[in-house]
Amino acid sequence: MMLRSLVFLFILLSFLAAEHVRWLGEYDRALALAHREHKPLMVLLVKASCPECNKLIQNLFMNQSYVDEINQNFISVIVTYEGRSNYPIEIYYSTTFPTLFFVDSQQELFLYEPLVGQIKPETIKNIIGRNRR
Repeated sequence: MMLRSLVFLFILLSFLAAEHVRWLGEYDRALALAHREHKPLMVLLVKASCPECNKLIQNLFMNQSYVDEINQNFISVIVTYEGRSNYPIEIYYSTTFPTLFFVDSQQELFLYEPLVGQIKPETIKNIIGRNRR
């Protein structure tokens, strides 16, 4: 529990000091917002004890030129695998962390194959380019 709290605090402090993706922490709230705004979901599935997850967040979603486009074109939600909040695990099942899903919020279907492990910025730029509004 202490480790999870420290990881969360580290991520929170990092977000406050940088240009970053505006993550929601509850899947149901993110889905409802995506429905209202007619935007796809970007779902990042992480584990609390995953150094690769923290590295991905810092390298891919902070201080990148495409962060504003993510915030404009997607509703982003970060889901902790061991977390207390509910999410449809049958849809977002993975044994590899981190895993990034891009989902049509109206039908809850994948727009692209899930991305696992360390993801290159070029991959994110390509997906953003296909989803510009």
